[in-house]
Amino acid sequence: MNTEHLEQGWEETVALFERRGLPESSYENLYEEPYDVHPGPLTIAGGLDLDALETSGTGVVVDGDLTVEGSIVNVDDGCPALIVLGDLRAAHVYLEGDAKLLVLGSVTVDAFIGSMTDKLVMIEGDLRARVTVLSGEFSPDLVGGTLHGAVVAPAYLDLAQDVDPASVLVPEVLRADGEDCPRGFDAPRVHGGRLLSRIDEGLPVVLG
Repeated sequence: MNTEHLEQGWEETVALFERRGLPESSYENLYEEPYDVHPGPLTIAGGLDLDALETSGTGVVVDGDLTVEGSIVNVDDGCPALIVLGDLRAAHVYLEGDAKLLVLGSVTVDAFIGSMTDKLVMIEGDLRARVTVLSGEFSPDLVGGTLHGAVVAPAYLDLAQDVDPASVLVPEVLRADGEDCPRGFDAPRVHGGRLLSRIDEGLPVVLG
């Protein structure tokens, strides 16, 4: 993410959050350390690997809209926080580690995928996804607006819907009967390994 930015201390970063109207409930659990602030709107060609993101601070703040032409991916612990003070658009969002993702506006993606629980994910606006896939007790901490699109999730999650995964996901990411559930995925019939591989390869995971 080699774009023009300014490293700001925590107090300066909080002042920016307050000017933009980001509620304190969203950022109160962030590390109180410096952040890299990028002016928006910002467009990133290709994907955004949060695990490989190099920052001079503890995370990245985009002061405006962020468009990622590929996918946003996090699979490891210890990745920088991503705070978007506008709308976020990407091909997919795949979160499996301890990502901290805060969005003041809405999120628009083909697929929003979350697994595991060590994370902070708060979307003040809508989550507009053609499909949301949730596993491992993952559920966004906040969707302040409306969650649009189908949701494939285990029945114990409040967001679970009665959706046939084969009606929304490409067959390559579905598990056969009796097939092991890799990466700890317990979203119904979803093969977490093949799902992540297709996202890494830039291939579609949603039908249509």
